[in-house]
Amino acid sequence: MKNTKVLVTAATGKTGSHVVEQLIEKGYPVRAQVRRHSEKSELLESMGAEVVVGDYFDRQFLHTAMRGIKRAYFCYPPADRLLEAITNFAVVAKEVGLEFMVNMSQIIARHGHPSRLTNQHWLGERVLEWAGIGTAHIRPTLFAEMFLMLNAEGIASQGKIFLPYGKGSHAPVAAQDIARVVVGILTNPESHVGKAYTVTGEKALSQNEIARIIGDVLGKPVEYVDIPLEKWRQAMADKGHPTFLIDDLSCVAEDYQVGRFDKVTDVVLKVGGQPAQNFEAFISENIAVLDDRIAEVVS
Repeated sequence: MKNTKVLVTAATGKTGSHVVEQLIEKGYPVRAQVRRHSEKSELLESMGAEVVVGDYFDRQFLHTAMRGIKRAYFCYPPADRLLEAITNFAVVAKEVGLEFMVNMSQIIARHGHPSRLTNQHWLGERVLEWAGIGTAHIRPTLFAEMFLMLNAEGIASQGKIFLPYGKGSHAPVAAQDIARVVVGILTNPESHVGKAYTVTGEKALSQNEIARIIGDVLGKPVEYVDIPLEKWRQAMADKGHPTFLIDDLSCVAEDYQVGRFDKVTDVVLKVGGQPAQNFEAFISENIAVLDDRIAEVVS
């Protein structure tokens, strides 16, 4: 029913902002949770979303955010305390009678994973199942946006992608396409209860292939440099990244090297309603990010 208001958490995030926009385009009213007012939250309001400010660790706020809500999208950033956040969410959801939610998990979520974050994703899935809330889990592969976040500086300054990913591969998926899957589930929840979906792009690519595609779009050579994990960890630490995130991404690298990301699905098409964007098209659409970084390095 299109008069069903949907709660979208992390609404200014990479997937959340697209989920808000796509739901509104389909005629659904949206309540958007954000941690603070910002230009991004103002943009959501301009789209027609009802913006509420607060976080997962304030159960009183969660009661307010979920008042009158029957469907929700739960997404947590790559940070600690995920298990506490998702438990708080489940407790309040149970109390207010939330009927269905989509939970953002990870493609590598499994019991006993050495990454604290990934292990918490797996435990969080179990918490939601035990709570008896109708839930669908999405488990995306690495976002296409990660290459702009982690590699723009190296590409801009040296024409190189420095990652400890070995000879593994994955099918990069754009946040907008992940959002399509979330919206496809939220708008037709009945057939998705209790299911988990691996969400990927259209084609698995090695890091060498990714480097070639980026270079072709940029019109300059780009090379993948497979660096030792410890050297990469130190480089991340030198840039000021938190230890929690470095530890998680290190475990991601180890999984990547042994092929745990080498999967391709058609979930974006079947659930989201249209084919996943190919990586070359994504880079072409986002070339301004790399161009800006090149300009910064040159200047």
